Amino acid sequence: MTAPSGSKIKIYAAVVLSLAAVGFVVRAVLPQGTAPAAAPSAASYTHGKAAAQGSLDPRLHLELLAATESVKYEGRGINIFSANGEPVKIEPVKVSPLHKPGAALAPSGPAAPPPPPPSNLKFFGLVNNKGGKPRAFLSHGDDVWIANEGDVVNRRYKVVRISVREVEIEDLLNSHHESIPLSQS
Repeated sequence: MTAPSGSKIKIYAAVVLSLAAVGFVVRAVLPQGTAPAAAPSAASYTHGKAAAQGSLDPRLHLELLAATESVKYEGRGINIFSANGEPVKIEPVKVSPLHKPGAALAPSGPAAPPPPPPSNLKFFGLVNNKGGKPRAFLSHGDDVWIANEGDVVNRRYKVVRISVREVEIEDLLNSHHESIPLSQS
């Protein structure tokens, strides 16, 4: 029997080291002491708290739901939004004397929509031509408009009426009327 040549020894060493590296990678990736999960047996589908927590039972357990509905959260009195965790005084919830505990609250009707935001237009001047209609100078930021009654400004506000002291505009998106006084600045 002849001794293996130097190149064959290097190949054998590379194969052995490769197998060892694969073994280490597999061992590092898989957690220690865990076996593959077995399929649930018929015995695991039993009613009860332990069975519902530990199995993949698809059935709905009404008794467990009823137990969680009766739990009342009391809190610990700690402000979770504060870094030092100072205790917070917890005040009990006040219930209307007309409301009976356990009864559903009746809806009070639809809530009124919030008022639209102001236009942020400024009225800073007026031009009265002889025999012509008055025109108002309106601005919003760096934009300036010279508007007649009936013109649309900023693609949203219609000039309804121009007077010496104020301009009345209508928001075309929500039909809200607003009066803009003459600004002195």
